[in-house]
Amino acid sequence: MRTFTDDSTTVTSCAPRLYPSAAEEEEVEEEKRPVEKTQMKAEKRKRQPEKTAKVKKKKSTEQKDPVVTQTKEMDEQKPKKKRKRKKKTITDVLASSELKPGSPADLQDLVTLYFSDKRSVIELEELKLADSSFLSSNDLTHTLSSYLKQVCPKWAKIQKQHSESSSVVILIVCSSALRAIELIKQVTAFKGEAKAVKLFAKHIKMEEQVKLLQKGVAHIGVGTPGRIAALIEKEGLNLQALRYVVLDWNWRDQKLRRMGDIPEIRLDLMKLLESGIFSACREEKVKIGLF
Repeated sequence: MRTFTDDSTTVTSCAPRLYPSAAEEEEVEEEKRPVEKTQMKAEKRKRQPEKTAKVKKKKSTEQKDPVVTQTKEMDEQKPKKKRKRKKKTITDVLASSELKPGSPADLQDLVTLYFSDKRSVIELEELKLADSSFLSSNDLTHTLSSYLKQVCPKWAKIQKQHSESSSVVILIVCSSALRAIELIKQVTAFKGEAKAVKLFAKHIKMEEQVKLLQKGVAHIGVGTPGRIAALIEKEGLNLQALRYVVLDWNWRDQKLRRMGDIPEIRLDLMKLLESGIFSACREEKVKIGLF
């Protein structure tokens, strides 16, 4: 409805309005505002739990972080444990080294090393043997029989001349009783009619060995340095007929140790050499061979 005023008359028109008035627009906007506000509040309420969850996560992570950092700091402060290197055994060293035949110098070095803190300088000089005191050494190609034939070519004559009891012509020294039995078997091809005796402690009493040596004539003695030294000390064995001392130097046991590498055998060997063999070598009565 539209109203027209013209001085004296007022005319009301019933024609429809195409555009809303300013007042109507304001009313519509006012109606929209509360609806928008309620929608905004609802959206805020939806977002709030998400924010609280994020905040909780942050707090939890913030709480965990100090613990982690503390443990890291503690780990850094702790001294790092050094890995202990395994000490190399004689077996390891010998397994990695080349097998070389023994020489007189090896025996001389062993004697000097053993007696260095037990003898004076002058006494150490007396323990040194001349080159003439040694037989040729085994070059790792010989059997025991072939080696003995090389170093003692006149054996047939020597064995016939030997007639003394409680003494032997050849003394073969090894590291164990089992090895002694092996060597007695190996010497069969060399000895001929000569007699070989066992001179070790395993299953054999010393009294029995003394009686055996006194009864008959033995040409070759094969045994361990400990028992041989004990027999010499007890006068069950003498060195009057002795001409050759053969050391089973190059043979190695299961741990690849030679007789000079085993502490207890080395000790017994030094005692044996000191019990009269060194002096006999200096007098040129006895010669030492390294088999």
